[in-house]
Amino acid sequence: MAEKKVILVIDDDPDIVISIQAILEKEGFSVITAMNREAGVKAFAEEKVDLVLCDMMMEHIDSGTKVASEIRKKNLNVPIYLLSSIGNATASNIEIESLGFNGVFQKPVAPASLVGSIKKVLNM
Repeated sequence: MAEKKVILVIDDDPDIVISIQAILEKEGFSVITAMNREAGVKAFAEEKVDLVLCDMMMEHIDSGTKVASEIRKKNLNVPIYLLSSIGNATASNIEIESLGFNGVFQKPVAPASLVGSIKKVLNM
């Protein structure tokens, strides 16, 4: 049996974390969660993570970009996706790639879109 892909979800909203975790685990992913920048960076350093989903605004307005920057120092290749309630506006006004993100998911996240996109990125 293939090893489960590991997704790290970093968001300070417990409802978002719980819902994304449930969606992804139902699809067979292993999910690690963190509620702030520091915990997210620590989890990434300690675990083999295949993909990161990260909120932009947590304890500080730029927490998400700091997470992406710190992860990029350790791994240039892991896909990092921004989770944002203003995701579409952010993506159209800012080059999210220049912030270290591969793309953006608008909150609330559409489960089928989230799962489909992750599977495509991870070649599943």
